[in-house]
Amino acid sequence: MKVYDFIGIGVGPFNLGLAALTDPIADLDGLFLERKANVDWHPGMLIEGTTMQVPFMADLVTLADPTSEFSFLNYLKQQGRIYPFYIRESFFQLRTEFQDYLRWAAAKLGNLRFERTVTGVEWQGGAYAVRSEGPGGTEVHHARRIVLGTGTPPWIPPACRELESETVCHASAYLEHRDRLKECGSITVVGSGQSAAEVYRDLLGDIESGGYELNWVTRSPRFFPLEYTKLTLEMTSPEYVDYFHGLPAAKRDELNATQKGLYKGINAELVNDIFDVLYQKRFEQGTVATRLFTNCTLEKSTVEKAAGWSVRLGVRQHEQDRSFELLTEGLVLATGYSYRVPDFMNPVRDRLRFDATGRLEARRDYSVDAAGAGEVFVQNAELATHGFTAPDLGMAAHRNSWIIRSLAGREVYPIEHRIGFQEFGAPLP
Repeated sequence: MKVYDFIGIGVGPFNLGLAALTDPIADLDGLFLERKANVDWHPGMLIEGTTMQVPFMADLVTLADPTSEFSFLNYLKQQGRIYPFYIRESFFQLRTEFQDYLRWAAAKLGNLRFERTVTGVEWQGGAYAVRSEGPGGTEVHHARRIVLGTGTPPWIPPACRELESETVCHASAYLEHRDRLKECGSITVVGSGQSAAEVYRDLLGDIESGGYELNWVTRSPRFFPLEYTKLTLEMTSPEYVDYFHGLPAAKRDELNATQKGLYKGINAELVNDIFDVLYQKRFEQGTVATRLFTNCTLEKSTVEKAAGWSVRLGVRQHEQDRSFELLTEGLVLATGYSYRVPDFMNPVRDRLRFDATGRLEARRDYSVDAAGAGEVFVQNAELATHGFTAPDLGMAAHRNSWIIRSLAGREVYPIEHRIGFQEFGAPLP
């Protein structure tokens, strides 16, 4: 029976980066399983012209190994586009370009198995048995360690979980539903972050030709921009992760609740562009069929079929503590994502480490196995323990360097421990 050193479950950017960084390590034998037919990174949000929110150096490998053949710059060179990218003078690649880069890197790797849906993980004879279904039937692979990279599923507000319609969708499926949404007489976008802003901006551009009313509802007190000043960016650093991880759990939760502007805000240029478009449309047409609501929480929804299919939204303005209703035919929920432990891990839940609230409790090295033996690692499931850097593509190579050190038993890629000018904790006596 073949036993791999590790099996990565899920092939998004984080585990794909792990695959690329472990590819040249001769004494590490890994396998990656993915249920989709190819790398499919947020396909519903690949809106024309949108760009990444992190610089191109936050690719799969560069911040761990700038010489890697899997770098974004090598991708550009191989595609014959490195000089046009240079002349473009932007650190931020197109989102569709990033998707193409991921697929280019995946095609260069020989240990990725697509169309394999993992259905169960069991502990058998000192190894994890990973069962998957796909073309050719059931397969079972064995490994000493597991790296969970299954991503964060879309979060649907409780008020909307019973809604089913072609004109109601999460932002993660926006492009799939866009044409049908634009046939509606009214559309409401719910959410406060980048996805909500991009969907709103996309719909705003066609508001006259589509003939629809457009609402944007957010519970945030303002349409806040992503904080992107350089000293703030130092918080996406190894030493801030060390500092955050060392705080009590209650303090970490408190910080996560107040740091959304560090990773859930809107690109400032997009905020300004939306205002400019609204200004231009109002000047040229006298009015714009759109309303923007802040400080407003979606509390309930009911389907009304009397005059066609529509949804009546119950909304509360929480600073005034006043409720009102919106009637809408189309609804886009840009309400983010929330991690949950995959069901296929249920047979080995007793081998995992949870905190008092039932969340996975990751150690500093991103391991979550109860024994502390470095058997199970997580990618982007450690918000509660490592803070807002968990979903950050810019910290992915750093996290993978930690994971690889545990997998290989040595530091293959140098791990930075202090990069900032500022100190986050009180000086030691």
